[in-house]
Amino acid sequence: MQETGIPMTKSRIRRRWLAGLALGLLACAGMSAQAAAPACTNVRIVVPFPAGGPADLLARTLSHGLQQRRGTTFIVDNKPGANGNIGIDAVRRAPGDGCTLLVVPAGNLTINPTLYPALSYQVERDFRPVSLLATSPNVLAVHPSVKANSVQDLIRLAKQADKSGAPMGYASPGVGSGLHLAGELFRHKAGVTLMHVPYKGTTQALNDVVGGQVPVLLGTWPTLAPFIQSGALRALAVTQVKRSPAAPGVPSLAEQGVAGIDVSSWYALLVPRATPQAAADALSADVRALFATQAVRADLQRQGMEPVASTPEALAGRIREETAAWAKLIREYGITAE
Repeated sequence: MQETGIPMTKSRIRRRWLAGLALGLLACAGMSAQAAAPACTNVRIVVPFPAGGPADLLARTLSHGLQQRRGTTFIVDNKPGANGNIGIDAVRRAPGDGCTLLVVPAGNLTINPTLYPALSYQVERDFRPVSLLATSPNVLAVHPSVKANSVQDLIRLAKQADKSGAPMGYASPGVGSGLHLAGELFRHKAGVTLMHVPYKGTTQALNDVVGGQVPVLLGTWPTLAPFIQSGALRALAVTQVKRSPAAPGVPSLAEQGVAGIDVSSWYALLVPRATPQAAADALSADVRALFATQAVRADLQRQGMEPVASTPEALAGRIREETAAWAKLIREYGITAE
């Protein structure tokens, strides 16, 4: 065999074969990169709760940061209703093209599947984990008119209200939220009767407690902190075993004689299950890089959240572990989706 009059030796044939193989591998790598970062005119970040809560805050942080990193427009789409299930179901039905993302609190992933056995979605079947995003402490707070400066004061008042036939109410962002379950655990561990008053999100619950319609609120520190600092609310405890670095001046429940409760809030990023794993991995890497920047970390910490971006595998493991733990507690205490 000859080419332009030059004999093809075995070594030249081998070099040519290796060069062709390298070009083929580069082409495959290029196709994989394209698959990992799909071309979207706009990327929609669905938050299944109203604007103003921690999930919304995180979605807007992602929107701004990922838009700068990827040069693609990211839009936050708040879809509240049915304790988050409307927005979550919208993402379940979205194409797996990498153009629809879901930012969601832990409770919708780890609590709702037990409380709502007829949900339209199954977490493992319908969603692909991308990354943990952040954690934040939960706070037990009261309206200033409530004559309680400690958890033991609140327990005493709740017992008096129950005896009078008008149980004290506590507001939460919704049935099945981690804050609802924290309230139920508090009710059982403290041995008091409290009436759950669920809302469609943190903002609505907060408005009614600040307005004096409901006396007690379980909420996240990022949302409640400005109202606590202004005196519109009084913080009694964080729902943890130890104090939180985000709220060092607020004692824990355990410090005040109510042991066995350690419930903080965390938030996650997922995509529809049909989204290619390569696209989820690429997005996870971008989120981890974004949340590792000093500017983003400082901004979230200033708002009472601790960035904890993770791999998809770490998020999947946390969802499985906490789903099993909450299912056990829900059965043990007979908690229902009232």
